[in-house]
Amino acid sequence: MERRMISPGFVEDALGCLYRRRIDPGPLLVAAGIHDRGQPVSNVQYGRLWLAIADAVGDEFFAEGARPMRPGSFKLLCQATVHAGTLENALRRALRFLAVLLDDPTGSLSVQDGLAEIRLTDRAAPRRAFAYRTYWLILLGLMCWLIGRRIPLMRVDFACAAPEDRGDYLQFFGAPVHFDQPASRLSFAASYLPLPIIRQEKALQGFLRGAPANILIRYRHDQGLTARIRARLQAAPPADWPVFDRLAADLRLSPATLRRRLRAEGQGYGAIRAEIRLRAARQLLRDTPLSVAEIAHRLGYGEPSAFHRAFLKQAGIPPGAFRSEALSSR
Repeated sequence: MERRMISPGFVEDALGCLYRRRIDPGPLLVAAGIHDRGQPVSNVQYGRLWLAIADAVGDEFFAEGARPMRPGSFKLLCQATVHAGTLENALRRALRFLAVLLDDPTGSLSVQDGLAEIRLTDRAAPRRAFAYRTYWLILLGLMCWLIGRRIPLMRVDFACAAPEDRGDYLQFFGAPVHFDQPASRLSFAASYLPLPIIRQEKALQGFLRGAPANILIRYRHDQGLTARIRARLQAAPPADWPVFDRLAADLRLSPATLRRRLRAEGQGYGAIRAEIRLRAARQLLRDTPLSVAEIAHRLGYGEPSAFHRAFLKQAGIPPGAFRSEALSSR
């Protein structure tokens, strides 16, 4: 799938390693199908440019690490994580792998109070924002594919200063973004960590053929039973969502079969409903003046307190605090 959503600034970021080596970017841009550097490009065009630059400078990380990420490293990273069993195991394995490759930045995973946090550290001064953004792209793009679903982020911090006139950094991650922080880190609900790896070795070749273009899109499971259920729920208000047995009957499946097939896709009906509600709640808190009570009612909660507890459990912060962070990051 091709989407024209990569900002021109992100293209210029990628060309930085060519400028430092006095390599003319013109032929690489043409080969990637990019003819107007002032316009957004598609994920496919940017993916082609990424591969061309990696070949030209011998580094899949745009020469942003302490050591080069030699071409072929991403493929080895995928092979090292596809049999990890769970998201947590895959994350920890990937962080160790990238630490050996890059030396700096180095990532670590911690879990506390229902939140999983990945923190990046550098031995020297903080790197530019593009380095951390690329690290998150590589890591999260692979992790989301492995579990077959998107991982909604709660917060993204950069240890460096904000790039000038680059609002795309604030919009790209779909979560509050903060610069000039003590460390570069991102957080998400720890409930995602036990999710099983649903991909197998035979599916990896297809994924690699589409990389890195496919990791530039925030991953959503767009095939299988999960997609059908998600589409059905998104088309109706939460008050009209069917109970599990009713859903199974509508899909002409027994409850046991539906439960088994969802487990095979790394999903559960309750988790799907919670994910849709959380995404809707974040959008309403961020983009509308509706009160917390009005949002709770719209999302089908009987009491604002029930919405408050559910949001706090999933997002790790209260609804009001999320709204305040989203507004301040703008």
